[in-house]
Amino acid sequence: MTGTCRTKAPALTAAWVAALAIGVTAVISGAVRAETIAVDDQVSVRESNVDRPGRGMTMKRVEAKFGAPQERHPAVGKPAITRWDYPAFTVFFENEDVIHAVVNPGS
Repeated sequence: MTGTCRTKAPALTAAWVAALAIGVTAVISGAVRAETIAVDDQVSVRESNVDRPGRGMTMKRVEAKFGAPQERHPAVGKPAITRWDYPAFTVFFENEDVIHAVVNPGS
């Protein structure tokens, strides 16, 4: 018996399209650097000039550019997630690659 498998594509909502447009604009501009701030259950985004590693950088490149971290936390889970703490930011790695860098409060 042969047949075709059809799946429905998710409907694009106006909010999803707007979020996508904002994301593409931010990526293209390259000048937008922001940090997410959470205080008393309130989340906001503000501009940040803190230089930090970009997504996809390797551990070796991060250490070459920013020096040794103040603290290296052991890897946990699968895939291995590792955290390095610097004075101004914290870096999260999946295996050997940066997945996120967060500006520390007060930086």
